[in-house]
Amino acid sequence: MTVHVITLFPDVIDTYVAAGILARARGEGKLLVITWHLRDFATDKHQKVDDYPYGGGAGIILKPDVMARAIRRVLNSVKAGRRERTPVVLTTPHGRPFDNSVAREYSEQQEWIVVCGHYGGVDKRISETLVTDEVSIGDYVLMGGELAAAVMIEAASRFIPGVLGNHASAERDTFEDTLLGPPVYTRPAAFEGRGIPPELLTGNHLEIERWRRRQQLELTLKRRPDLLEKARLTDDDLRYLATLGYKKENLTLAPAKALKRSHSKVSQALK
Repeated sequence: MTVHVITLFPDVIDTYVAAGILARARGEGKLLVITWHLRDFATDKHQKVDDYPYGGGAGIILKPDVMARAIRRVLNSVKAGRRERTPVVLTTPHGRPFDNSVAREYSEQQEWIVVCGHYGGVDKRISETLVTDEVSIGDYVLMGGELAAAVMIEAASRFIPGVLGNHASAERDTFEDTLLGPPVYTRPAAFEGRGIPPELLTGNHLEIERWRRRQQLELTLKRRPDLLEKARLTDDDLRYLATLGYKKENLTLAPAKALKRSHSKVSQALK
């Protein structure tokens, strides 16, 4: 998987992917992260990349001409056979929520581009013509999109075969089936007067799996009941949740719809 990141702070991305599992994935050729400095695409002597918004207001906006040159240059670096299928992702609070399913979606892309928003945002004409997807990692505002880009890269990388020592870790992670993960324990068995749930010591794998599933359901109901609306619940799950006071019709939250644009629009903008 190759990820291009257009950013004002390439060192932030380069430092992040140079450590831990991501560094190992890069060394093994499973992940390539290329940073592109936005200022390199400015044409004036001061390398100006932003300006004040029309209509006034706080903040400054990333200029569309500079951003367009950057995106087109990166797209042109992609192999011709992939170019028109390469996603261009903008990090923005306006985007669809980034979750485990979106991470898996991008892990299946051979190549994709992340545009890091900054300051007061990116000129709307860029998202209308060159961006294929807009993504948000949460309902809060950061000073730039670099942390969001790093989150997306790491989350997607976990699904690439061989990146994790045990691929089952990604398959069974928290949120993979839209539920929170169960509590986990390790040695020592006794710690400050607290022990291990007896179910985990039985050696009975069916009983252990049942305990873990029920812990997932209980924890999700307590802390993130909205996730139950999208979960794949069995009859046994529903019966157990009913003992906790949950009924499926209690929730009416709908899963977020993807905000994705066709790549044909980007293809036209490249011409």
